[in-house]
Amino acid sequence: MGGKKEAFLKYLRFMGISLCMIAWGSALSQPNATDMDHDAGQEIPEQLMITISVDFNPVSFEAALDTISKKTDLKFNYNRNRIPLKQKVSLSMNQVPALTILDRLLQQTQTRLYVTDNGQLLILPLDSQKHKGSIKGKVIDQATQSPLPGANVILEGTRLGAASDSQGNFSLEHVPVGNYILRFRYMGYRSVNITDIIVKSNRITYVQAPMTPAVLLGKAVTINGGYFLKSQEQPVSSISFASEEIRRAPGSAGDVSRIIMGLPGLAKVSDTENTLIVRGGSPNENAFYLDNIEIPNINHFPVPGSTGGPIGLLNVDFIEDVHFMTGGFSSIYGDRLSSVMNLTFREGNRSEFDGQLNLDFAGAGGNVEGPLFKGKGSFLFSARRSYLDLIIKAIDSETATVPEYSDYQVKMVIDLNRQHRLSLLGIAGIDEIKMPKKAIEGTSLPVYGDAVMSETTIGMNLRSLWGKYGYSNTALSYTQMKQNVDYIEYKSDILLMDNIAREASVKFRNVNHIRWSDAHRFELGVENKILFTRYDNFINEYTDALGNPSPAVTVTENSRANLTGAFFNWTWKPSARLSLNTGLRTDYFDYNKKCTLSPRLSLRYQVNEKTFVNAATGLYHQNLPLVLLAQKSEFQSLDVPRAVHYILGVERLLTEDMRLTLEVYEKQYDRFPMDPAQPRLFVIDEASYMYDFYFSHSTLNNKGVAFARGVEMMVQKKLAKDFYGMISGAFFKTCYRDLQGQWRDRIFDNRMVFGVEGGYKPNNTWEFSLRWIYAGGIPYTPYNEVKSADLVRGVYDDSRINESRNPDYHSLNVRFDRRFHFSKSNLVFYLSVWNAYGRKNVSAHYWNEQKNRESISYQWGLLPIFGLEYEF
Repeated sequence: MGGKKEAFLKYLRFMGISLCMIAWGSALSQPNATDMDHDAGQEIPEQLMITISVDFNPVSFEAALDTISKKTDLKFNYNRNRIPLKQKVSLSMNQVPALTILDRLLQQTQTRLYVTDNGQLLILPLDSQKHKGSIKGKVIDQATQSPLPGANVILEGTRLGAASDSQGNFSLEHVPVGNYILRFRYMGYRSVNITDIIVKSNRITYVQAPMTPAVLLGKAVTINGGYFLKSQEQPVSSISFASEEIRRAPGSAGDVSRIIMGLPGLAKVSDTENTLIVRGGSPNENAFYLDNIEIPNINHFPVPGSTGGPIGLLNVDFIEDVHFMTGGFSSIYGDRLSSVMNLTFREGNRSEFDGQLNLDFAGAGGNVEGPLFKGKGSFLFSARRSYLDLIIKAIDSETATVPEYSDYQVKMVIDLNRQHRLSLLGIAGIDEIKMPKKAIEGTSLPVYGDAVMSETTIGMNLRSLWGKYGYSNTALSYTQMKQNVDYIEYKSDILLMDNIAREASVKFRNVNHIRWSDAHRFELGVENKILFTRYDNFINEYTDALGNPSPAVTVTENSRANLTGAFFNWTWKPSARLSLNTGLRTDYFDYNKKCTLSPRLSLRYQVNEKTFVNAATGLYHQNLPLVLLAQKSEFQSLDVPRAVHYILGVERLLTEDMRLTLEVYEKQYDRFPMDPAQPRLFVIDEASYMYDFYFSHSTLNNKGVAFARGVEMMVQKKLAKDFYGMISGAFFKTCYRDLQGQWRDRIFDNRMVFGVEGGYKPNNTWEFSLRWIYAGGIPYTPYNEVKSADLVRGVYDDSRINESRNPDYHSLNVRFDRRFHFSKSNLVFYLSVWNAYGRKNVSAHYWNEQKNRESISYQWGLLPIFGLEYEF
């Protein structure tokens, strides 16, 4: 992976041209203030003609309005989140009409007065009457997905509201552009507050509100649920992000995996990759589900046998929400040891056709969406391509090492009837990188060559509603990943590796959610994966990490295998305070003839109105990567690696929009592969410290044992008013036991991670955000300098495996967003600066074969990133 990292780093550095966009963004300005306006035909209240005297020198806008109210007995209504109440105003006038004073104040604050039909006085942003949008959505029962008719929908800070119809649908028309909170109330259900509702000019914003029944001592009551939704099936180690939280996250550049990296359960390894290292797990221990369809890897330039990459594949404009579980997940998810990311793509616009053009560091592209079958369905489509390779190649094609990639995504939704909805999904990515020999002269890269990759997923999901008893999701999908890699050694011009790999699968997944009663809920289902693998790999003679010669190896594999699973989960709520969740999963893999049983248990206890205690434990299994099992037929007899999770946590609502969570955990691993020829190394981490693939092994056993334990804290605040944020911290340790009985740190062991991130929205057009992360340095193995110099390649010091550490990591990412609303279109411009104070964070120690000495590579320096989103 060294070549891809270096090339991708070079690619991003060229994005310094984004600084030119600052001047462009500043040139676009707000409309100038005009005289105060009011509703046509409405008379100005007589109190505004009362003569008064004021001396504001200076005071806040809010204090000025209060003064006028006291002197005239007028009452002004406004949304505190949309009016600059804290802005200082200065004005001194004697014995003039209050109307004149108010007019001057409105001009200073870019606001206006609006008189409603019933005589209400509203203070609104200046452009709020010029540009309007609408909000449509649906209120549903979270447990059954069935509609909730008659739910109250309130747009906070306004007099706008609605009630859901017989199908749970609601609509709010002629809403001024801006950022809102929607409040949902329904008798017998916990109330729900959804933040970050962005209303755009001439656009429809869709919102789906899942509500959870609440029962207290057998009587139905309305209970405040606040801003944080919690699933009874996942009471621990989980967090959710809405679409706007995903889009604006600093340091992410629209990559959903980089957004997750700010959480306390993840190790901080390198800025150049978005690989998720969850609670001591390896990169291949993460599962991704999109609309009930499993996707092996959601990144460009995917690593075989892993889930990481340098840049995300998914279009974040399509993502409705993300639910991320870092441990203790229920039995409906299998064949993963560490985490599950559950993503949902939103539906397209069912009323009109909309388009969007995007330009950012990741590439240029566009989206289009609209109705199907006269509003009984909808579609989304996007296409994107990187563009910097075209510029660089036009200048100098012989020394260009810039990667090029493109992706295509589509979702169609069709209502077969009121109970059955069919979703069709397609995702494809094409990646290529060419590294001419001239391009790596003077760099740290030991190889040159070409790599071509592609990943494709197509599938369908049928959602069926069963009334008050529940619903089911049934998915059928096909996934394929191809890779063709040729690497040639720089110093000798000898072919080092020629790999052709194809991994494909046909997957069936059925999950049924049944609410038997208020106290009993069940989840059960089956899934089957038919795996097709074809490997035609050649690895030339090489020296392994410890300096041992290894003969040339050819791996040829063309096989088919079945992985079948069944699961059952029972949620029992014996009282209003206690919820128990127990489940069992069984899986059979005919490739290695192994059958596993995975019991799970979790609970959630409500101590009082604001405090909860959560706990979970369970057994988790995950088959070894096929690219490793395929090396030798006897490796099929290896046991399936497993992990036991133990989690205990406390959750406290500090305010309605702020939550504190504290968790302690331990993961105990066993049955991991070990190589007796490399007794001190942990094989499963090999792809992370070598070339992003597994080298050949002559023998393997399954005596590998490891553990991860730690404590995590997080305070999360939702955007209820002007700002939002999260403070998180974690102390942890992750180790493995080598074949000589010694415990060693794993290569992802930061020991501690601390993060602060958040944002401030002074009004509807500007937003400022930042993320600062501090982490302990990760372990690395020093080189045996004498042996490395003799062989002219890196050889680890076998006596000091993972005994040295990099310096601590810290970095600041800042970002600002600017929105522009036009009559029939909208524009969002953002500028983000990664590593704003230019910290030289170590990426890796490597043996520079061109200079025959140890060198250090660094992560990104100060890097400006820009983005444009034009909606029409």
